[in-house]
Amino acid sequence: MTVPESLTIRPATSQDVDALLELIHAAYRGAGGRNGWTTEAELIAGPRTTRELLAADLADPSITLLVAGAHEGCAAVTHRAGEPTASFGMFAVRPGLQGSGLGKAVLAAAEEHARSGGATTMEMCVIDRRPELIGWYERRGYARTGETRPFPYGEPGVGFPHDPDLHFAVLTKAL
Repeated sequence: MTVPESLTIRPATSQDVDALLELIHAAYRGAGGRNGWTTEAELIAGPRTTRELLAADLADPSITLLVAGAHEGCAAVTHRAGEPTASFGMFAVRPGLQGSGLGKAVLAAAEEHARSGGATTMEMCVIDRRPELIGWYERRGYARTGETRPFPYGEPGVGFPHDPDLHFAVLTKAL
């Protein structure tokens, strides 16, 4: 399956919270996520986020949560006016649609959103034990900075890691 040219990618609203919560859990941790290649289920158990955290993100003017189609994909862009760097996260593509080009379309929309807001660099953090996912981003122009950041153990909405020493690799791309 390929992404239709008519695919719409729009900012999410509060009415999208429940559908996005289901999508994010399916892609990151749910049983359906095991059918996709981006699952974190082997590394982390429990919820990837909560209804309350998603609602708070939607209420934050520095965060735009983009939603693709009928909740087939999403991504968050965090950017404060006047800052050169935007952050990319909460990226999810429904497991059955992975490999269709939808992820590339959502990533491109997120980059364009950041660029149109004045960002010149996009930054992201990827669990360092995800070489296949890091490789996917590298093929789209992202590069490891050499910086790592600690995993936020115990924070709401990050789940329950199976391993005590997870870290994030920091990747950036000039926009």
